[in-house]
Amino acid sequence: MTRIVSTHSYRGGTGKSNTTANVAALLAQRGKRVAIVDTDIQSPGIHVLFQVDPQRLRHTLNDYLWGHCRIEDTAVDVSHALSAQQSTANGGAVLLIPSSIRTGEIARILKEGYDVSMLNDGFRDLGERLALDYLLIDTHPGVNEETLLSIAISDTLVLILRPDHQDYQGTAVTLELARRLEVPQLLLVVNKVLPAFDFRQIADRIASTYRSPVAAVLPMSEELIRLGSGGLFAVMDPSSAYAKGISTVVDLIEA
Repeated sequence: MTRIVSTHSYRGGTGKSNTTANVAALLAQRGKRVAIVDTDIQSPGIHVLFQVDPQRLRHTLNDYLWGHCRIEDTAVDVSHALSAQQSTANGGAVLLIPSSIRTGEIARILKEGYDVSMLNDGFRDLGERLALDYLLIDTHPGVNEETLLSIAISDTLVLILRPDHQDYQGTAVTLELARRLEVPQLLLVVNKVLPAFDFRQIADRIASTYRSPVAAVLPMSEELIRLGSGGLFAVMDPSSAYAKGISTVVDLIEA
């Protein structure tokens, strides 16, 4: 049975898509078949991390939502993003269901909307037709109908926040919603923390405040900033503190 993992943040700029992509990569390295759905339809971008040329895509999630294709027709195999030393010979794979970055198609979504219930059907069909171990949903920041659907059907919700007071308040709102929706596993990931901070103290304070486990505290990394979404940092530098933090998140998801 496919396990559904949603990654969410109350505000943009938290590193949510980077976290999603790196978690997917490490799951694939462990032999899992993983798909990522970019449901941030208004501002898609996770395809960049996997070096996918949007101009060469035959179908996107938008096409499925408008009834132009089946959901599995939108899937792109991005397993090449894993290095040769960490290949998918063990049966692991990463598939990406991207959203369109065409201006006209984004404008159409904003103007006309779409049938959100189709997403639920699509998530179920992806798991069955692609024989997935995990389906990762990269959500739109904030709270809307699509986000609530993703959270409601999730086995695990990974909430990304920065050490920022606005993030703290927004995360409290999302956590309360997730608890009311009875999501089985809630994990907090604190991202972009300055190395000079006391990571253990931050983790303890946030876990106590929200009554939810902190899966990882990820450092603000100069190397990650230099990479500029040009690849998967946890794959490129597996010995880094960032990669070790992502690995801990994966451990908890698999557990």
